[in-house]
Amino acid sequence: MDDSLVKRLMSTLKCGVCSQRYESENIRVLGHRDELWFLSVYCPGCHSQGLVAAVIKEGKAPEVITDLTPEELEQFSRDASVGSNDLLDLHNFLRDFDGDFQRLFIKKKE
Repeated sequence: MDDSLVKRLMSTLKCGVCSQRYESENIRVLGHRDELWFLSVYCPGCHSQGLVAAVIKEGKAPEVITDLTPEELEQFSRDASVGSNDLLDLHNFLRDFDGDFQRLFIKKKE
């Protein structure tokens, strides 16, 4: 495995102190032996430094376990992701929601 890939993987992690993501230029590979990697990390947010020991294995991605049908998986992969308007709609709904789920899910007779 290449150092730049390990740095990219580590840049998905957040600082344990302030929760800001590490930036790849602030991650230094100290060395590795087989699957055990040692890295030095620096957080630009809170200026903390840390030492990381990580086991990084190469191989295929794990199998996804789901109760969705293949058709549902295909449908959801085509659907648009959640956007800012969706979040605003949810925020407005929750702001006025009284917590009565039973009333919310009862079918109204027409």
